[in-house]
This record gives sequence, structure tokens and C-alpha cells, in this order.
Amino acid sequence: MKKYICIPCGYIYDSEVGDPDGGIEPGTPFEELPADWRCPICFAQKDDYEVFEE
Repeated sequence: MKKYICIPCGYIYDSEVGDPDGGIEPGTPFEELPADWRCPICFAQKDDYEVFEE
């Protein structure tokens, strides 16, 4: 599964982990995150993320 990086702060959203503190279950693809989901670190919007290439 793809990972996405928050450009402002560097947080990496990993769909295998999800965002438990934000109520996002493990296995949730980035594309299926709610439109109002925010970065748990800096509160950036989904538009501020890019695909993370390891």
C-alpha cells in the first residue's frame, strides 16, 4: 500500500497503521480518508500530502 507524506511537517500516513488517535482504522487507504481529515501533527489538509517514495 502507498504511504503519503505531509509536506508541511513530514508526517507519513501509512494505511497499514491508519490513524488510531483520529479514529481511522488500520487498512484505510489514503484515498478513503474523510475529506475533513487533518494531519495529526500539524493539522494540514489532505491536499498538503504527496505520495511518499521510500
